Amino acid sequence: MFEIIRRSPLDRTMRSVLDFVSHDPFFRTGGLDFSEEGTLALDVAEENGDIVVRASLPGFRKQDIDVQIHDGVLSIKAEHTQETETSDEHYYRKERNVGSVSRRIALPGIITEAQATAELKDGVLTLTIPQAEAARPKQIQVN
Repeated sequence: MFEIIRRSPLDRTMRSVLDFVSHDPFFRTGGLDFSEEGTLALDVAEENGDIVVRASLPGFRKQDIDVQIHDGVLSIKAEHTQETETSDEHYYRKERNVGSVSRRIALPGIITEAQATAELKDGVLTLTIPQAEAARPKQIQVN
């Protein structure tokens, strides 16, 4: 009634390796997927024909942020250093905090890079990137 099937521990190991490789984007694309990298969380939306990107950068000043768009790929890097010094009768302490985040992502559609604007307000970086006319839908009159 029941059949006993013997399996080697190697079968289970090999199956888990193949399962990992088939689900990992790096291996699925041959390691050539550069469309996204980094740890900075972003919201990307289309609003009024523009691509709008929002990134939370609390504690960063505009001088700390580097934003670049090249060939439809958006790169955001932010880094800051903060030093505090405390001295008292009983102790002396100096702390240095260094923080950095970055993100690189391919933007959807055809964009007009030269007309992009960026604003930092209340710790949120907002980029507005107009879409090129070729990327916008066109209304066609039916005769």
